[in-house]
Amino acid sequence: MGPLIRLDTTLTGDRYISILSDHLHPFMSIVHSGGFGEFQQDNATPHTSRIATQWLQEHSSDFRHFRWPPKSPDMNIIEHIWDALQRAVQKRSPPPLTPTDLWTALQDSWCQLPPALLQTLVASMPRRVAALLRARGGPTRY
Repeated sequence: MGPLIRLDTTLTGDRYISILSDHLHPFMSIVHSGGFGEFQQDNATPHTSRIATQWLQEHSSDFRHFRWPPKSPDMNIIEHIWDALQRAVQKRSPPPLTPTDLWTALQDSWCQLPPALLQTLVASMPRRVAALLRARGGPTRY
């Protein structure tokens, strides 16, 4: 899993390209140097902008990009990761009181996510896809 990136402003297509160029590409180049890395994003407007789509196509030999079905948050394991991250931060004592404290707590918690959680979520993908097919693209229990 890649680094947690702080964004202090609204995400636009141009800002998204900066994140992809400055953070995603170097990470994928180091961790998945053979071009076998897999990148998944949702269909938020900045992610599907013309400029972002073009950038991803230009870098398709560096890592794989999954096209994600629209309106399918139940298929995205990041939702479960956000929940785990939120629970971890809420358990902190003392709780974060400032934006800087919150960012530090989020970074610490992100780095301490148990590998078993991530492995379980990744392993759940075949079941998620099967449930989505059974539901004919409708909501699932995930």
